[in-house]
Amino acid sequence: MKTLFLKIIQLRNPTFSFDETLSSRLLLSFIWIQMWSFLRGLKVLFWFRNPKGMLLGTGVSLTYSFKIKWGKFLKLGNQVQLSALSKNGIQLGDNVSIGAFSRVIVSTSLNAIGDKIVIGNNVGIGEFAYLGGAGGLEIGDECIVGQYWSCHPENHNYKDTTIAIRQQGVSRKGIKIGKNCWIGSKVTILDGVQIGNGSIIAAGSVVTKSFPDNSILGGVPAQLLKNKNHE
Repeated sequence: MKTLFLKIIQLRNPTFSFDETLSSRLLLSFIWIQMWSFLRGLKVLFWFRNPKGMLLGTGVSLTYSFKIKWGKFLKLGNQVQLSALSKNGIQLGDNVSIGAFSRVIVSTSLNAIGDKIVIGNNVGIGEFAYLGGAGGLEIGDECIVGQYWSCHPENHNYKDTTIAIRQQGVSRKGIKIGKNCWIGSKVTILDGVQIGNGSIIAAGSVVTKSFPDNSILGGVPAQLLKNKNHE
């Protein structure tokens, strides 16, 4: 059974292997959890959609689901919410995993509908993430992200002191994260930021400006610490 289940997992993650200390009891418990996740994923058949091996935790919510596209083996943890009220929807690549209690929300209002959220292939995002898409959010292939990540591709206008900030509208530039990035836990990325391919962002950073490929950055606000060539 262990060999069979390993082959099934490797359909999603070809490099996966079991820990040598894994007991049969733990493996059976894991199989039980994944089986129910798979069965919950079949609910999209009632929407005349192909689940493509989708695994859903308990309490997952997909609103405006006709604007959501997903690839093979999507995995959404418990209580994950996707809301695709938007111009261009939510697009999820193959082997995307989003941790429990995360929110992927393009828009919350009908008076200024947001753009999109696009997540590439083989992206893993930790628990309690908040990903907004008002000005557009793009995340490249092969990115790995820690818990409590947040992205906010929108800013409130505030310069007119005679009008309440909430009545001054918003500006939107969008956020783009390159391929193969490692983003630590509790990182916040603000509107207008572009992160180059292969970059690393230290835990707890607040990123307010853009950085080129292979940057290693951290701090509040985030600054370039070095690049992968140690320059």
